[in-house]
Amino acid sequence: MTVRLGDTAPDFTAATTQGTINFHEWLGDSWGVLFSHPKDFTPVCTTELGYVARIKPEFDKRNVKVIGLSVDPVDSHEKWEADIAETQGTAVNFPMIGDSDKNVSNLYDMIHPNASDTMTVRSVFIIGPDKKIKLSITYPASTGRNFDEILRVIDSLQLTAKFKVATPANWVNGNDVIIGGAVSDEEAKQLFPQGWKTVKPYLRVLPQPK
Repeated sequence: MTVRLGDTAPDFTAATTQGTINFHEWLGDSWGVLFSHPKDFTPVCTTELGYVARIKPEFDKRNVKVIGLSVDPVDSHEKWEADIAETQGTAVNFPMIGDSDKNVSNLYDMIHPNASDTMTVRSVFIIGPDKKIKLSITYPASTGRNFDEILRVIDSLQLTAKFKVATPANWVNGNDVIIGGAVSDEEAKQLFPQGWKTVKPYLRVLPQPK
């Protein structure tokens, strides 16, 4: 199954390190980040899980729930978490899905046979409160993810969901934004009475709305 942007995130029930969850019910009205790991007790994954645990307050303040996954069972995750706490200095403080039957991995197309027919790739899905897929990124097993970039994307997604703007290259929260291409100048005058700078008719720049 291929999951594309705008699709409804597949729902599932699964065992996790924090009990059995129904995914959509667990998300509730929050945003969500679902990210997979090739397997337990691997070095790159250990650093990723420790880093996400350290910056979890940043996800919390954006109303984002994070949840990890690998194809190993929950009891293996629980043993691994002790190593993560020891080596990374932060205990894992979010649920990890045990997906030994590969149900969730297959729902989200996390197993790429040409890379490995048993392990999941490093997939990341950002899911909105409407349960729609807002972003997906796939990394190879050898490359750790940049979770500061995930936070930056969430800031953009949340801003552009509220205002009819887009964010330019390398944008970070607080920088200037661009008026959406579908917004006419007449509509823009109503939405942004403070005005904007027209670089080109299709490139209209203004300070980030509050």
